[in-house]
Amino acid sequence: MCDAHGARGTGWQGWQALPEPDFGRPLGPWRDLSHRLSEAVPRAAVFPQPAFLRIKSLPADPLNVTEMQMVVHIGTHVDAPRHFFNDGPAFHDIPLERLCGPGTVLRLDKRADEAITAADLQAQARLVRPGDIVAFDTGWARHAGSEQYHDHPHLDAQAAQWLVDHGVKLAAFDVPTPDLPVHRRPAGYDWPAHHVLLANGVLVSENVANLEGLAGRRLEFVFVALNIQDSDGAPARVLARPIEQGGG
Repeated sequence: MCDAHGARGTGWQGWQALPEPDFGRPLGPWRDLSHRLSEAVPRAAVFPQPAFLRIKSLPADPLNVTEMQMVVHIGTHVDAPRHFFNDGPAFHDIPLERLCGPGTVLRLDKRADEAITAADLQAQARLVRPGDIVAFDTGWARHAGSEQYHDHPHLDAQAAQWLVDHGVKLAAFDVPTPDLPVHRRPAGYDWPAHHVLLANGVLVSENVANLEGLAGRRLEFVFVALNIQDSDGAPARVLARPIEQGGG
């Protein structure tokens, strides 16, 4: 693993250089790729259910006020390198250009617990450009809220390295995690997809939704994640809209 030669929680390799973004003219409206925050928002079973409490209510009070309590890694969110690397940047250190820009959606029809491999990605390599944001549409978002959602496809370590080698800056997944489903992890499991991606400055977004019909198109993405001091992740409103192909 990336931190094999140091203490656990070390191994941050730094940000990869980014090319100038190649934006084309917008071709359509923004689409929301986020799950709505509520007590039913998708989450790994190891995390507690979020709570939303109305602590002031009209007309008894002069205004409405809602209190929110939740783990930053539930619902649609972005992982900072600090999630696995104490020597990596926390969320307040992530440059804005890492959270927005052009990219594409890759459609990968996979069964429960089936791996996304480097060969799968190489078959669609023509769609991916250096500096891209790449979202994965496995169709699994349709299972959100069911037990089946937690028996999802996953990214193997070689596929994660393929994304690093092709200069992807953010990888977004329509599943709870790009790693093995929680209940299928053997003893000593070490989150290989997260380690490979985050160690090399590829941000990870999980629980994205509404990717239908976007595969293969050039898109402009915006991951509007909360700027949380010293946090290992942040909830995000994720938006995308189609754009012209650009120069490539």
